[in-house]
Amino acid sequence: MEFLTQINDMLTDQLGEFGPLIVVGVLGLFMVLVTIPILLNQPEDPLKKLQRANAAPKKEKRGKKDQLRNSGRNEQLEKFATFLEPKDEEEYSAMELKLRQAGYRSKDSVRFFHFAQFALGITGIVLGVLLVTVFSNGQEFTGQQMMIRVLVPGAIGYYIPKYWITRRIEERKENIIAGFPDTLDLMLVCVEAGQSLDQAIVRVAGEMKASYPDIAQEFEIVAYEMKAGKEKDQVLRDFGTRCGVQDVSSFVTVMIQSATFGTSIADALRVYAGEMRDKRVMRAEEAANKLPTKMTLATMMLTVPPLLIILVGPSAKGIMEFGNRGQ
Repeated sequence: MEFLTQINDMLTDQLGEFGPLIVVGVLGLFMVLVTIPILLNQPEDPLKKLQRANAAPKKEKRGKKDQLRNSGRNEQLEKFATFLEPKDEEEYSAMELKLRQAGYRSKDSVRFFHFAQFALGITGIVLGVLLVTVFSNGQEFTGQQMMIRVLVPGAIGYYIPKYWITRRIEERKENIIAGFPDTLDLMLVCVEAGQSLDQAIVRVAGEMKASYPDIAQEFEIVAYEMKAGKEKDQVLRDFGTRCGVQDVSSFVTVMIQSATFGTSIADALRVYAGEMRDKRVMRAEEAANKLPTKMTLATMMLTVPPLLIILVGPSAKGIMEFGNRGQ
Protein backbone atom coordinates (compact mmCIF):
# COMPACT_ATOMS: atom_id res chain seq x y z
CA MET A 1 0.00 0.00 0.00
CA GLU A 2 2.81 2.38 0.80
CA PHE A 3 4.36 1.66 -2.61
CA LEU A 4 1.07 2.46 -4.37
CA THR A 5 0.70 5.63 -2.33
CA GLN A 6 4.19 6.74 -3.31
CA ILE A 7 3.44 6.12 -6.99
CA ASN A 8 0.17 8.05 -6.67
CA ASP A 9 1.91 10.99 -5.01
CA MET A 10 4.67 11.00 -7.63
CA LEU A 11 2.16 11.01 -10.52
CA THR A 12 0.17 13.77 -8.85
CA ASP A 13 3.29 15.90 -8.41
CA GLN A 14 4.47 15.33 -11.99
CA LEU A 15 1.18 15.47 -13.97
CA GLY A 16 -1.15 17.30 -11.64
CA GLU A 17 -4.41 16.28 -10.01
CA PHE A 18 -5.44 14.01 -12.88
CA GLY A 19 -2.03 12.32 -13.15
CA PRO A 20 -3.14 8.82 -12.03
CA LEU A 21 -6.21 9.04 -14.32
CA ILE A 22 -4.04 10.00 -17.30
CA VAL A 23 -1.66 7.08 -16.70
CA VAL A 24 -4.56 4.62 -16.36
CA GLY A 25 -6.12 5.95 -19.59
CA VAL A 26 -2.84 5.67 -21.52
CA LEU A 27 -2.31 2.12 -20.25
CA GLY A 28 -5.88 1.21 -21.20
CA LEU A 29 -5.43 2.62 -24.69
CA PHE A 30 -2.15 0.73 -25.05
CA MET A 31 -3.84 -2.51 -23.98
CA VAL A 32 -6.62 -1.95 -26.54
CA LEU A 33 -4.11 -1.32 -29.33
CA VAL A 34 -2.23 -4.47 -28.37
CA THR A 35 -5.31 -6.65 -27.87
CA ILE A 36 -7.04 -5.86 -31.19
CA PRO A 37 -4.21 -7.24 -33.41
CA ILE A 38 -4.02 -10.32 -31.19
CA LEU A 39 -7.76 -10.92 -31.57
CA LEU A 40 -7.57 -10.39 -35.32
CA ASN A 41 -4.70 -12.85 -35.74
CA GLN A 42 -5.89 -15.52 -33.31
CA PRO A 43 -5.90 -19.11 -34.69
CA GLU A 44 -9.12 -20.73 -35.77
CA ASP A 45 -10.97 -22.92 -33.31
CA PRO A 46 -10.23 -26.62 -34.16
CA LEU A 47 -13.87 -27.57 -33.51
CA LYS A 48 -15.13 -25.00 -36.01
CA LYS A 49 -12.53 -26.15 -38.50
CA LEU A 50 -13.71 -29.77 -38.15
CA GLN A 51 -17.36 -28.76 -38.50
CA ARG A 52 -16.59 -26.80 -41.64
CA ALA A 53 -14.69 -29.75 -43.12
CA ASN A 54 -17.61 -32.12 -42.46
CA ALA A 55 -20.15 -29.69 -43.89
CA ALA A 56 -18.10 -28.93 -47.00
CA PRO A 57 -19.52 -31.74 -49.24
CA LYS A 58 -23.11 -30.70 -48.45
CA LYS A 59 -22.49 -27.06 -49.30
CA GLU A 60 -20.25 -27.48 -52.32
CA LYS A 61 -22.64 -25.97 -54.84
CA ARG A 62 -23.78 -23.18 -52.59
CA GLY A 63 -20.20 -22.60 -51.45
CA LYS A 64 -19.09 -21.69 -54.96
CA LYS A 65 -21.71 -18.95 -55.12
CA ASP A 66 -20.75 -17.65 -51.66
CA GLN A 67 -17.10 -17.71 -52.64
CA LEU A 68 -17.78 -15.58 -55.70
CA ARG A 69 -19.96 -13.25 -53.67
CA ASN A 70 -17.48 -12.82 -50.82
CA SER A 71 -14.26 -12.86 -52.85
CA GLY A 72 -12.09 -9.82 -52.26
CA ARG A 73 -13.51 -9.13 -48.80
CA ASN A 74 -11.30 -8.17 -45.90
CA GLU A 75 -11.02 -11.19 -43.58
CA GLN A 76 -10.17 -9.05 -40.55
CA LEU A 77 -13.32 -6.98 -40.97
CA GLU A 78 -15.30 -10.19 -41.61
CA LYS A 79 -14.85 -11.12 -37.93
CA PHE A 80 -16.57 -7.90 -36.87
CA ALA A 81 -19.30 -7.99 -39.55
CA THR A 82 -22.13 -8.02 -37.01
CA PHE A 83 -20.65 -4.94 -35.35
CA LEU A 84 -19.72 -2.99 -38.50
CA GLU A 85 -22.82 -3.68 -40.63
CA PRO A 86 -26.45 -2.58 -40.15
CA LYS A 87 -28.67 -5.50 -39.23
CA ASP A 88 -31.60 -4.11 -41.22
CA GLU A 89 -31.34 -5.14 -44.87
CA GLU A 90 -33.02 -1.95 -46.14
CA GLU A 91 -30.66 0.23 -44.12
CA TYR A 92 -27.69 -1.75 -45.42
CA SER A 93 -28.88 -1.40 -49.03
CA ALA A 94 -29.43 2.36 -48.61
CA MET A 95 -25.95 2.82 -47.14
CA GLU A 96 -24.39 0.71 -49.89
CA LEU A 97 -26.19 2.79 -52.54
CA LYS A 98 -24.91 6.05 -51.02
CA LEU A 99 -21.35 4.73 -51.02
CA ARG A 100 -21.71 3.59 -54.64
CA GLN A 101 -22.99 7.04 -55.57
CA ALA A 102 -19.88 8.45 -53.87
CA GLY A 103 -17.67 6.19 -56.02
CA TYR A 104 -16.82 3.50 -53.43
CA ARG A 105 -17.73 0.12 -54.94
CA SER A 106 -15.77 -2.21 -52.68
CA LYS A 107 -17.68 -5.08 -51.09
CA ASP A 108 -16.39 -3.93 -47.70
CA SER A 109 -17.28 -0.26 -48.24
CA VAL A 110 -20.10 -0.32 -45.66
CA ARG A 111 -17.83 -1.94 -43.10
CA PHE A 112 -15.02 0.51 -43.75
CA PHE A 113 -17.47 3.40 -43.41
CA HIS A 114 -18.75 2.28 -40.02
CA PHE A 115 -15.21 1.43 -38.90
CA ALA A 116 -14.10 4.95 -39.85
CA GLN A 117 -16.98 6.41 -37.85
CA PHE A 118 -16.09 4.28 -34.81
CA ALA A 119 -12.34 4.96 -35.01
CA LEU A 120 -12.68 8.71 -35.56
CA GLY A 121 -15.27 8.96 -32.79
CA ILE A 122 -12.97 7.23 -30.31
CA THR A 123 -10.04 9.38 -31.47
CA GLY A 124 -12.09 12.54 -30.90
CA ILE A 125 -13.03 11.42 -27.38
CA VAL A 126 -9.37 10.69 -26.59
CA LEU A 127 -8.39 14.14 -27.86
CA GLY A 128 -11.13 15.69 -25.74
CA VAL A 129 -9.85 13.89 -22.63
CA LEU A 130 -6.32 15.12 -23.36
CA LEU A 131 -7.58 18.69 -23.78
CA VAL A 132 -9.33 18.53 -20.42
CA THR A 133 -6.46 16.91 -18.53
CA VAL A 134 -3.05 17.43 -20.12
CA PHE A 135 -3.53 20.69 -22.05
CA SER A 136 -5.80 22.47 -19.57
CA ASN A 137 -2.87 24.35 -17.89
CA GLY A 138 -4.35 23.75 -14.48
CA GLN A 139 -7.74 25.22 -15.39
CA GLU A 140 -10.65 23.65 -13.55
CA PHE A 141 -13.83 22.71 -15.41
CA THR A 142 -17.31 21.92 -14.21
CA GLY A 143 -18.92 18.61 -15.05
CA GLN A 144 -20.93 20.12 -17.92
CA GLN A 145 -17.86 21.85 -19.39
CA MET A 146 -15.87 18.62 -19.23
CA MET A 147 -18.66 16.70 -20.96
CA ILE A 148 -18.85 19.30 -23.75
CA ARG A 149 -15.07 19.34 -24.28
CA VAL A 150 -14.92 15.53 -24.38
CA LEU A 151 -18.07 14.70 -26.37
CA VAL A 152 -17.94 17.48 -29.00
CA PRO A 153 -14.62 16.25 -30.56
CA GLY A 154 -16.01 12.71 -30.51
CA ALA A 155 -19.21 13.81 -32.28
CA ILE A 156 -17.17 15.75 -34.86
CA GLY A 157 -15.00 12.70 -35.55
CA TYR A 158 -18.10 10.49 -35.82
CA TYR A 159 -19.81 12.74 -38.40
CA ILE A 160 -16.71 13.46 -40.51
CA PRO A 161 -17.23 10.31 -42.69
CA LYS A 162 -20.88 11.27 -43.33
CA TYR A 163 -19.84 14.77 -44.36
CA TRP A 164 -17.13 13.37 -46.62
CA ILE A 165 -19.55 10.95 -48.32
CA THR A 166 -22.10 13.73 -48.85
CA ARG A 167 -19.48 15.98 -50.44
CA ARG A 168 -18.25 13.14 -52.64
CA ILE A 169 -21.80 12.40 -53.86
CA GLU A 170 -22.42 16.04 -54.78
CA GLU A 171 -19.07 16.38 -56.58
CA ARG A 172 -19.65 13.18 -58.48
CA LYS A 173 -23.14 14.25 -59.54
CA GLU A 174 -21.73 17.53 -60.83
CA ASN A 175 -19.09 15.65 -62.84
CA ILE A 176 -21.71 13.33 -64.31
CA ILE A 177 -23.96 16.25 -65.25
CA ALA A 178 -21.03 18.05 -66.89
CA GLY A 179 -19.97 15.02 -68.96
CA PHE A 180 -23.37 13.59 -69.85
CA PRO A 181 -24.06 15.74 -72.99
CA ASP A 182 -20.70 14.83 -74.54
CA THR A 183 -21.34 11.19 -73.67
CA LEU A 184 -24.69 11.25 -75.48
CA ASP A 185 -23.13 12.89 -78.53
CA LEU A 186 -20.49 10.16 -78.72
CA MET A 187 -23.12 7.45 -78.24
CA LEU A 188 -25.23 8.99 -81.01
CA VAL A 189 -22.23 8.94 -83.37
CA CYS A 190 -21.58 5.26 -82.54
CA VAL A 191 -25.23 4.24 -83.07
CA GLU A 192 -25.53 6.14 -86.35
CA ALA A 193 -22.30 4.48 -87.50
CA GLY A 194 -24.05 1.10 -87.29
CA GLN A 195 -23.09 -0.14 -83.84
CA SER A 196 -25.61 -1.64 -81.46
CA LEU A 197 -26.47 -0.03 -78.12
CA ASP A 198 -24.25 -2.53 -76.25
CA GLN A 199 -21.28 -1.81 -78.51
CA ALA A 200 -21.88 1.94 -78.23
CA ILE A 201 -21.86 1.73 -74.43
CA VAL A 202 -18.57 -0.19 -74.47
CA ARG A 203 -17.02 2.39 -76.82
CA VAL A 204 -18.26 5.31 -74.73
CA ALA A 205 -16.87 3.74 -71.55
CA GLY A 206 -13.44 3.49 -73.15
CA GLU A 207 -13.37 6.90 -74.83
CA MET A 208 -14.65 9.00 -71.92
CA LYS A 209 -12.17 7.77 -69.29
CA ALA A 210 -9.69 10.57 -69.91
CA SER A 211 -12.14 13.50 -69.84
CA TYR A 212 -14.99 12.32 -67.58
CA PRO A 213 -13.90 9.24 -65.58
CA ASP A 214 -17.01 9.15 -63.34
CA ILE A 215 -19.54 8.75 -66.14
CA ALA A 216 -17.13 6.39 -67.93
CA GLN A 217 -17.01 4.11 -64.88
CA GLU A 218 -20.80 3.96 -64.75
CA PHE A 219 -21.05 3.02 -68.43
CA GLU A 220 -18.33 0.43 -67.90
CA ILE A 221 -20.42 -1.18 -65.14
CA VAL A 222 -23.41 -1.17 -67.49
CA ALA A 223 -21.34 -2.91 -70.18
CA TYR A 224 -20.13 -5.59 -67.76
CA GLU A 225 -23.65 -6.28 -66.47
CA MET A 226 -24.99 -6.63 -70.00
CA LYS A 227 -22.17 -9.04 -70.87
CA ALA A 228 -23.03 -11.07 -67.76
CA GLY A 229 -26.54 -11.65 -69.12
CA LYS A 230 -28.53 -9.33 -66.90
CA GLU A 231 -31.74 -7.95 -68.37
CA LYS A 232 -31.13 -4.71 -70.25
CA ASP A 233 -34.09 -2.89 -68.68
CA GLN A 234 -32.90 -3.71 -65.17
CA VAL A 235 -29.31 -2.76 -66.03
CA LEU A 236 -30.43 0.67 -67.26
CA ARG A 237 -32.64 1.24 -64.20
CA ASP A 238 -29.75 0.35 -61.89
CA PHE A 239 -27.58 2.75 -63.89
CA GLY A 240 -30.01 5.61 -63.26
CA THR A 241 -30.29 4.73 -59.56
CA ARG A 242 -26.51 4.62 -59.07
CA CYS A 243 -25.94 7.97 -60.72
CA GLY A 244 -28.72 9.72 -58.79
CA VAL A 245 -29.02 12.40 -61.52
CA GLN A 246 -32.37 13.39 -63.01
CA ASP A 247 -30.95 13.72 -66.54
CA VAL A 248 -29.61 10.16 -66.43
CA SER A 249 -32.91 8.83 -65.07
CA SER A 250 -34.76 10.53 -67.93
CA PHE A 251 -32.29 9.05 -70.42
CA VAL A 252 -32.90 5.58 -68.98
CA THR A 253 -36.65 6.06 -69.34
CA VAL A 254 -36.24 7.15 -72.97
CA MET A 255 -34.07 4.13 -73.79
CA ILE A 256 -36.47 1.67 -72.14
CA GLN A 257 -39.49 3.15 -73.91
CA SER A 258 -37.65 3.16 -77.24
CA ALA A 259 -36.80 -0.52 -76.84
CA THR A 260 -40.33 -1.38 -75.67
CA PHE A 261 -42.19 0.32 -78.52
CA GLY A 262 -39.62 -0.54 -81.19
CA THR A 263 -38.77 3.03 -82.18
CA SER A 264 -35.37 4.08 -83.48
CA ILE A 265 -32.76 4.43 -80.76
CA ALA A 266 -30.77 6.84 -82.95
CA ASP A 267 -33.76 9.22 -83.25
CA ALA A 268 -34.35 9.11 -79.48
CA LEU A 269 -30.68 9.76 -78.80
CA ARG A 270 -30.58 12.64 -81.30
CA VAL A 271 -33.52 14.41 -79.67
CA TYR A 272 -32.34 13.80 -76.11
CA ALA A 273 -28.74 14.79 -76.89
CA GLY A 274 -30.01 18.08 -78.29
CA GLU A 275 -31.99 18.70 -75.11
CA MET A 276 -28.92 17.99 -72.98
CA ARG A 277 -26.84 20.46 -74.99
CA ASP A 278 -29.54 23.11 -74.54
CA LYS A 279 -29.65 22.44 -70.79
CA ARG A 280 -25.87 22.80 -70.58
CA VAL A 281 -26.07 26.18 -72.29
CA MET A 282 -28.87 27.22 -69.93
CA ARG A 283 -26.80 26.22 -66.90
CA ALA A 284 -23.86 28.25 -68.21
CA GLU A 285 -26.12 31.27 -68.78
CA GLU A 286 -27.58 30.90 -65.29
CA ALA A 287 -24.10 30.85 -63.75
CA ALA A 288 -23.13 33.89 -65.83
CA ASN A 289 -26.25 35.81 -64.72
CA LYS A 290 -25.48 35.09 -61.07
CA LEU A 291 -21.96 36.45 -61.39
CA PRO A 292 -22.82 40.21 -61.50
CA THR A 293 -24.83 39.94 -58.29
CA LYS A 294 -22.00 38.18 -56.50
CA MET A 295 -19.45 40.64 -57.86
CA THR A 296 -21.61 43.61 -56.79
CA LEU A 297 -21.68 42.43 -53.19
CA ALA A 298 -17.93 41.79 -53.16
CA THR A 299 -17.23 45.13 -54.83
CA MET A 300 -19.31 47.02 -52.28
CA MET A 301 -17.62 45.30 -49.36
CA LEU A 302 -14.11 45.97 -50.71
CA THR A 303 -14.50 49.46 -52.21
CA VAL A 304 -17.08 51.34 -50.13
CA PRO A 305 -15.19 51.28 -46.79
CA PRO A 306 -11.92 52.63 -48.32
CA LEU A 307 -13.89 55.35 -50.15
CA LEU A 308 -15.62 56.40 -46.94
CA ILE A 309 -12.27 56.55 -45.16
CA ILE A 310 -10.75 58.67 -47.97
CA LEU A 311 -13.72 61.05 -48.25
CA VAL A 312 -14.87 61.34 -44.65
CA GLY A 313 -11.51 60.85 -42.92
CA PRO A 314 -10.07 64.36 -43.48
CA SER A 315 -13.33 66.03 -42.44
CA ALA A 316 -13.54 63.93 -39.28
CA LYS A 317 -9.92 64.73 -38.44
CA GLY A 318 -10.54 68.50 -38.96
CA ILE A 319 -13.62 68.39 -36.70
CA MET A 320 -11.64 66.60 -33.99
CA GLU A 321 -8.78 69.12 -34.16
CA PHE A 322 -11.24 72.05 -34.07
CA GLY A 323 -12.87 70.57 -30.99
CA ASN A 324 -9.52 70.16 -29.25
CA ARG A 325 -8.62 73.81 -29.97
CA GLY A 326 -11.95 75.01 -28.58
CA GLN A 327 -11.23 73.23 -25.32
